[in-house]
Amino acid sequence: MNVDSTFRTVLMALFLVVFPIGLYHRLKSEATGESLDRSQEGLFILATLRPLGALYFVGVVTYMIDPAWMAWSSVPLPSWLRWTGAALGVFGGGLLLWTFLTLGPNLTDTVVTRRSHTLVTRGPYRWVRHPFYDSAAVLILATSLMAANWFVLLLGALVVVLLIVRTRTEEDKLLARFGDSYRAYQAQTGRFLPKVSGARPDA
Repeated sequence: MNVDSTFRTVLMALFLVVFPIGLYHRLKSEATGESLDRSQEGLFILATLRPLGALYFVGVVTYMIDPAWMAWSSVPLPSWLRWTGAALGVFGGGLLLWTFLTLGPNLTDTVVTRRSHTLVTRGPYRWVRHPFYDSAAVLILATSLMAANWFVLLLGALVVVLLIVRTRTEEDKLLARFGDSYRAYQAQTGRFLPKVSGARPDA
C-alpha cells in the first residue's frame, strides 16, 4: 500500500464515522418541518458559501475514490505532517459530534433560530460560542493535510472565511432573540477560542 492509499483509507474511515452521524442529527433537527428563512444570511453568503462547500466536498470525495484524480493539485508533504492531519481529524470529528449532541433540536444550517430555540451554554459552548465552526475549520485542515492537496485546502479556507463573515449576522440574530442573556454569554466566552480569564457560564 502506497502513502496515498494509506491516507485515503484513514480519511475514508473518518468520513464513514462522522458523516452518517452528522447526517442523522441534521435530518433529526429537520423533522419538525419548520421553514427557515435562509435569505436572512444575505445575498453574498447565499451565493458563495454553499456552492464552495459543495465543491470542497466533491474534491474530498474525489480524492477518496481515487487519489490519482486529484494529483493535479497535490503537494509533497512529509508523512509526519499528514499523520498530524489524521490526529487533527480525530479531534475535529470528536468536537463536531459533541457539538451535534449538545445542540440537539436547536441545530440549523443557517443564521435563523427555530421557534423553540434555546440558548445553549453547556458542552463545548461553555468555552466558545461557535464550536461548530471550530470543528469545521479543524476538519478542513485535517483533510487537506491527509490529502496533501492545495485545491482542497483553498476551497476549505474560503468556506471557513465565509463562515466567519456569517458569524456576525448569526450573533445579531441571537442577540435579538435572547437579549441580555446572550450579551452576558458573549462577555464570558470567546467567539472561536476560549477566553483566558473571566467567569464561564453555568453548565
